[in-house]
Amino acid sequence: MTDVDGNQLAALTDLLGLQPSPLLETALTHRSFAAENPGNGHYERLEFLGDAVLELAVTRYIFDCYPAASEGEMAKVRAAVVAEPVLAAVARTLGLPEVIRLGRGENQTGGRDKDSILSDIVESVLAVVYLEAGYPAAEALVHERWGPLVDERASAPGRRDYKTRLQEAVARRGEIPEYTINEEGPQHAKWFTATVSVSGLELGFGTGTSKKRAEQEAARQALGQLESIEDA
Repeated sequence: MTDVDGNQLAALTDLLGLQPSPLLETALTHRSFAAENPGNGHYERLEFLGDAVLELAVTRYIFDCYPAASEGEMAKVRAAVVAEPVLAAVARTLGLPEVIRLGRGENQTGGRDKDSILSDIVESVLAVVYLEAGYPAAEALVHERWGPLVDERASAPGRRDYKTRLQEAVARRGEIPEYTINEEGPQHAKWFTATVSVSGLELGFGTGTSKKRAEQEAARQALGQLESIEDA
């Protein structure tokens, strides 16, 4: 690949678990570069696909991790975390500004820092992860980079997901749930396991592609255990 920072490109491919490829080159190529260098494609078709992958992965994360959220609440959270400024911010955390291929004019006018371009590029790169590594890898990347943003947006007062409900339930007994988290797998495909205990008694176990999801499943199981104990 030419006209990009080689060290930054290597860091990006390592982070994504990919190899340099013509498809990734296309994903990092702006229309202005393609216009000045005939024979090069640009990212717009990949951006279209990546937008759909991102929306599905974010939607599933919200649906699974926030079972008490209404349709309207879920829609608001999703809209907030796939907005252009947020996508651009995620692109910066991945080091994408340094590896975008821009035309001379676009580069001179600050194209590498334009939210409109960065938001498109991050979606096109997500599409490459999906096409070359599969949906699970793309979903894991979304969970890693967008999951904390979802959690921040969804943590409104009164939100009663499984963790909140468990905390409220044991607080009435003067106790506090304690979570233990383990993770394994490569950076782009982490797998988390969580156990939750109350007063030394293990009540729930959960797994998932994010810490949040694993904890939610562990809390769900713990609530079921508490109900069984109380009904006995």
